[in-house]
Amino acid sequence: MNEIKPDNFTAVALYSAMKPTGTFTSSHPLLNQLQHNIQWGQKGNFVDVPTDCPQRDERLGWTGDAQAFSRTAAFNFGVNNFFAKWLRDVEADQQPNGSVPFVIPNVLGAGAGGSTGWADAATIIPWNMYLAYGDKKILENQYNSMKNWVGYMEKASKNYLWNTGFHFGDWLFYRPFDDNDGRSAVTDKYLIAQCFFAHSVQLMINTAKVLGKNDDVARYSDLLKNVKEAFVKEYVTPNGRLVSSTQTAYVLALNFDMLPENLREQTVQKLVDNIKSYNNHLTTGFLGTPYLCHVLSRFDKTDVAYTLLMQESYPSWLYPVKMGATTIWERWNGIRPDSTFEPASMNSFNHYAYGAIGDWMYRVVAGLDTYDDAPGYKHIRIKPNIGGGLTHASASLETYYGKASSGWKVEGNKVILDVEIPANTKATIILPVSNAALVTENGKPLGKDIEVTGAESGTIQLKIGSGKYHFEVPK
Repeated sequence: MNEIKPDNFTAVALYSAMKPTGTFTSSHPLLNQLQHNIQWGQKGNFVDVPTDCPQRDERLGWTGDAQAFSRTAAFNFGVNNFFAKWLRDVEADQQPNGSVPFVIPNVLGAGAGGSTGWADAATIIPWNMYLAYGDKKILENQYNSMKNWVGYMEKASKNYLWNTGFHFGDWLFYRPFDDNDGRSAVTDKYLIAQCFFAHSVQLMINTAKVLGKNDDVARYSDLLKNVKEAFVKEYVTPNGRLVSSTQTAYVLALNFDMLPENLREQTVQKLVDNIKSYNNHLTTGFLGTPYLCHVLSRFDKTDVAYTLLMQESYPSWLYPVKMGATTIWERWNGIRPDSTFEPASMNSFNHYAYGAIGDWMYRVVAGLDTYDDAPGYKHIRIKPNIGGGLTHASASLETYYGKASSGWKVEGNKVILDVEIPANTKATIILPVSNAALVTENGKPLGKDIEVTGAESGTIQLKIGSGKYHFEVPK
């Protein structure tokens, strides 16, 4: 009998024919491994349908996982056709009342559907694909499915408040063992439902505008106003406290603009204080995690977002990396600090949902983004965010127009930004300097072909066309 030698075997990874499109790299080895894990988690699960995990007794097209990860997925690989096909499956399995099943294809039965944040895959993914690829066809194809899901929530609500039915909620949020001090980050499931109700209505408004459906724009605008008013009445105290004081509650309320302007600043501070109270750790689950760092950046707390990203102890993105992970884990502590395991009945080590941080790494750390009114990278937004102790970070993306890239590095007392803008597109670059005279391009003062305008405090905007650029800015 011949000896079996591992060297005689070759492992072949099977996944849908998705062309690699995005890269991200930085000066931090653990962050680079996290990016590797995110991409391999996608490869291991995008096999005709976006499965939650490729092992165990599931391997199903869970809608919540797919919607949470969809924007990140579109950076790593070309997934326009992949999701276009799967979304037709979503519509095919959507119930007559508009409810969207937990999994697509639906193998769980007629009653297994309608959970907030899961069923919203019907609205969130089409919009994300439109932003990433600029193809209106996916919105046209999915419009009835989107309307039917929003219609389900309308019918299930009373006085515009949706507080009925089964919901998974902020799945796998932080729950310390034998918690007697209320440190488990439990977020009211109906508060979450109201936030995603509003979000899907907002996406209907956005989509109706793109498709020129003005009557629907008006109808859904009225609905959104009522849904947000119902949220404030039910879940916000007169002094601005939310009924759930968790990171996910604060994040969803802020991300989906559920709060009046005059309450947002104090809510941001409560979010920051909450993060500090957990010694600069996140406590979010599947529904809060994708938006956490984006909300912090939006409200000028990118330093706090970096602190969370760079955290290496549980719960954090880099904790599994430190523990040897090569894909994204289902649980923040699939392997506990003492090297014991969470129960094998639900403990996947290849479960991509928490890999949604990749979207923030591309769009905020490296600063490679697009504008909603010129999707598919027709108008590119470049805004590098130096921080986290990084000395360099860069991202590239193969768009339908060609390669777009943004990379920055810190050298002594200056920041160098290298940018590539593809043909037939334009870009707006936002630089962290207030005086354009201090900026050079390829070693020379800014030329007349670069339009300079003001931006936020302490920054300038540069309007540029296609080409390769090398900017230097004083640190």
